[in-house]
Amino acid sequence: MKLFSNTITSLERGLDYASLNQKAISQNIANVDTPNYKAKEVDFKTVLNHSMQLDAKRTDSRHIAFKSADAHPAVKSRNGYQFNHNGNGVDLDKEMSEMAENQIYFNALSDRINGKFNSLKTVIRGGK
Repeated sequence: MKLFSNTITSLERGLDYASLNQKAISQNIANVDTPNYKAKEVDFKTVLNHSMQLDAKRTDSRHIAFKSADAHPAVKSRNGYQFNHNGNGVDLDKEMSEMAENQIYFNALSDRINGKFNSLKTVIRGGK
């Protein structure tokens, strides 16, 4: 028997993505003046594909097996961008905008997972 629904698992994966994205953005901001530093970003496509993996039971050996959910989000360098004369690829305004957007996303997910756990507490207490 599964204790938590898939919704909580999906929210948890979303929080993991937001946390990793926050780290990448923070590193970019911290290295805004570092010569030849290339900005980093989280590969959202990998995160999305990872979160969309389904656990399915094959009822026939001829059925196609689902992919395993072992993929992890990847942090990649943004190549081809140079915003400073020293070869630095960090646009501070863009990074600050992405940080604010990521913070809003994280807060929305944490509020939603908090609501799920409050619902579970209410059920455990018998509706009181």
